[in-house]
Amino acid sequence: MANKYLGRHQIFWGYFVVVLFLSSCKSAKIDVDGAIDENLSSRAVIRNHYNNQNNFKTLSGKARITYSDGESSQEFTVSLRMERDKAIWISAPMGVVKAYITPNRVTFYNKLNNEYFDGDFSYFSTFLGVELNFVQIQNVLLGRAIFNLKDEKYSANFDGQMYVLKPRQPMALFKSMFRIDPRSYMVASQILSQPLKKRMLDIEYGKYQSIGHWILPDKIGITALDGDSKNTINLEYRNMQYNRPLTFPYRIPKGFKEIVLK
Repeated sequence: MANKYLGRHQIFWGYFVVVLFLSSCKSAKIDVDGAIDENLSSRAVIRNHYNNQNNFKTLSGKARITYSDGESSQEFTVSLRMERDKAIWISAPMGVVKAYITPNRVTFYNKLNNEYFDGDFSYFSTFLGVELNFVQIQNVLLGRAIFNLKDEKYSANFDGQMYVLKPRQPMALFKSMFRIDPRSYMVASQILSQPLKKRMLDIEYGKYQSIGHWILPDKIGITALDGDSKNTINLEYRNMQYNRPLTFPYRIPKGFKEIVLK
């Protein structure tokens, strides 16, 4: 049923997988010339990761998205607005497709099909079997670890390029691995898998770009595997700006048919 539903709504999958597996007072810094401590402990790597978080109020700009399900591909550009910890807003040209995500709500509509969805984060869990929340979506878009790394104990080793973090005690339902850049301490890649269900989410980040006092990934590559189904999404940020005054206009058009998950 889920595969059939995805086939009918590829444009939604293209937009929202990007959002899917899409704060301290310190700003992120990249020590380009500093020596790398290959023997840094996992506790130190995790501490540096959270110390180097973007302490911003708003983020806005454009995102070019390329999506493929193995049979067809699409490419489109959307406007992206974010108020940290409060809202993520996405709009295709002329508002043909628009989404508004808050900590308690997921909603979007598609004028091409006269349909809308208005509900909670079970929308994402239906497809990937992962219970997501707003913070996890935001983390992916900003280059942060999906999970709170302080909640578990991790082992750390240096693979020649990146710090590799793995849970010391395997999680009950998932396997995870995080590669952390040794200069910015942002995420270079993160993998979440459910071997028994043949599901895997692989998120790869390109270089990090400096924007004012903060850094942001310039590109995000997402591969989602579910059995024999494979979806890939590439996101490229463009003209991003921090701390502009923003509005989040959103209203579901009258007469649209509600999408009901089964």
